[in-house]
Amino acid sequence: MTDGVRPTTRPGQAPREVATHCPYCALQCGMVLREETDGVTVHPRQFPTNRGGLCQKGWTSAELLDHPERLTTPLLRDPSSGELRPASWDAALDRIVNGLNDVQHRHGRDAVAVFGGGGLTNEKAYALGKFARVALRTRHIDYNGRFCMSSAAAAGMRAFGVDRGLPFPLSDLGRADTLLLVGANPAETMPPLMRWLTEQRERGGRLIVIDPRVTATARQADLHLQALPGTDLAVANALLHIVLTEGHLDEDYVATRTAGFTAVRRTVASWWPARAEALSGVPAADLEETVRALATAERAIILTARGAEQHAKGVDTVSGFVNLALALGLPGRPGSGYGCLTGQGNGQGGREHGQKADQLPGYRKIDDLEARAHVARVWGVHPDELPGPGVPAYQLLDSLGTEQGPRALLVFGSNPVVSAPRAGRIERRLRDLDLLVVVDFLLSETAALADVVLPSAQWAEEDGTMTNLEGRVLRRRALRHPPPGVRTDLTILADLTARLERGRGSADPRTVFEELRRASAGGVADYAGISWDRIDAADGVFWPCPADDGPDSPRLFTDRFATPDGLARFHPVEHRPAAEEVCPDYPLYFTTGRVLAQYQSGTQTRRVAALRRAAPDAFVELHPDLAERLGVADGESVRVVSRRGEFEAPARLSPAIRSDTVFAPFHWGGRARANSVTNDAVDPISGMPEFKICAVRVERP
Repeated sequence: MTDGVRPTTRPGQAPREVATHCPYCALQCGMVLREETDGVTVHPRQFPTNRGGLCQKGWTSAELLDHPERLTTPLLRDPSSGELRPASWDAALDRIVNGLNDVQHRHGRDAVAVFGGGGLTNEKAYALGKFARVALRTRHIDYNGRFCMSSAAAAGMRAFGVDRGLPFPLSDLGRADTLLLVGANPAETMPPLMRWLTEQRERGGRLIVIDPRVTATARQADLHLQALPGTDLAVANALLHIVLTEGHLDEDYVATRTAGFTAVRRTVASWWPARAEALSGVPAADLEETVRALATAERAIILTARGAEQHAKGVDTVSGFVNLALALGLPGRPGSGYGCLTGQGNGQGGREHGQKADQLPGYRKIDDLEARAHVARVWGVHPDELPGPGVPAYQLLDSLGTEQGPRALLVFGSNPVVSAPRAGRIERRLRDLDLLVVVDFLLSETAALADVVLPSAQWAEEDGTMTNLEGRVLRRRALRHPPPGVRTDLTILADLTARLERGRGSADPRTVFEELRRASAGGVADYAGISWDRIDAADGVFWPCPADDGPDSPRLFTDRFATPDGLARFHPVEHRPAAEEVCPDYPLYFTTGRVLAQYQSGTQTRRVAALRRAAPDAFVELHPDLAERLGVADGESVRVVSRRGEFEAPARLSPAIRSDTVFAPFHWGGRARANSVTNDAVDPISGMPEFKICAVRVERP
């Protein structure tokens, strides 16, 4: 069967050079891959998002293509020894199909679940959603983007009627007179973006950062608000309180372009600056300075990221900053607005086309009768055959192997053993399954538990599209074919669909994208007017783009919002405590994040030699005053303990952290797995777990 890759030179001749994009974060930096005699090399490319810049991860990204630990043959769990052993594709696919059929026969269709990833191409995310609903006919599908963008997505939908991370081009950041970053550290998470922030400051703009740590980004700020973890919503309400009391409300904008402000005015009336200071630790004078910087700027932008969003009140927290932006009249104003910094490589496109529990392609709701009818026509099935909405990622993972939950799981492009909250519990759930199938190109911690592991192609071995943090649809181009014995995800899905006798899936990504265009037509995320040729002729195409010969949409909200009446919606939101407060047994706050040289669960980056040298091990960041109280020296191993679990790593003493707060990166597994202790309390709207705050104690092992 075809591997789904279209070579860019004559048949049988591998491409020597190709313009493509980095496989990591949502900035999707442009790069050129070149196949040399001694391997694949990476070269910078002038592209609007990165303008020739790459971070260390991007520069070293090709090292994994020929990595000695790469999987090149299917693996099957030997029932006698319990070990994973090489097997043929026929044996592996037969094991999967027989297992799926057996589970569904005994427990029903919903006893099989699918878990996707925010790094999958648009074509793969679309095909995975279709596979779950048509081939498996299960309602249980969700993806790891639930742990990334779900709070901002939900807040954006209820305020603006659309979820696009940045509703304006990235270049607007460089022209902003005031830029407020909330819970964002792009200096480490997406370094090439810092070029825009440098440009902004060189123009005389002000950068303000809200973060509990003095991060690499906060060190470059003109003003750093070092809020206690979990208090960002109190800060947002206090900022809006100051807007009102100091007369900065854009009354004409609020009257003509928004609805619901009266209730918000009542909510923030009691959030005087001194109250927020007592709760968050941010001085009232700094709150007032922040408002004046935003309100007096000709162009002002407010951005949120995971620090504000990964909470059990994440949606309300984002809504608090959206309220602030609306009160100042920012959204839709040239060079101004609200946006969120999408994290994963296809975190935007991956949440638009059907791998979310409640969603169909085009960002349609799966319980909408008209949406079901439209997508069913494209898929050639009756609307009644489509299952209803499933459950969000953590609820799905936590139900695995239980009496009422799925008994089989297929995982594409994710490593929940490391990345899920309360990860020890999720690991046990995975072990309880009757069948676990993992599709990956390296043996992740999750793949190591699987009954079947299928080796998949890497980013430089398959064509497709990605959608970056601006909503710009880009072309990922194949440099070469996958190694012998390796198949693309689309090929695997097509093979499984055929063996399940549920129609025919396509392994050709261009064909899949053409179907995606039809399925998304008329939806919120409308790709109908986007073709590969159109993307190739420009530096990407911004959605929505409903017509082949019509314009795309680099800037949203200039005339109206994507709501029925065209008005943006204020939402009254009240601060509430974290799901878990500190106490004598667990007296410290714990928060997680990323480091420059590692990415997500570390499956890829921990195997790159240069990145291992730059960040070889996990660590626990402690303030020197806290370390002195604990009697802990720099570099000494410490144990972090919560009500859910524990992990161990060397202490790293730094005045950059608050003395009541402990920080650790989440890229490592095993004994250093930070998510062993994180809280699995979830936001009631988005399903986002509370990664960013829980109560812990620190002790010597």
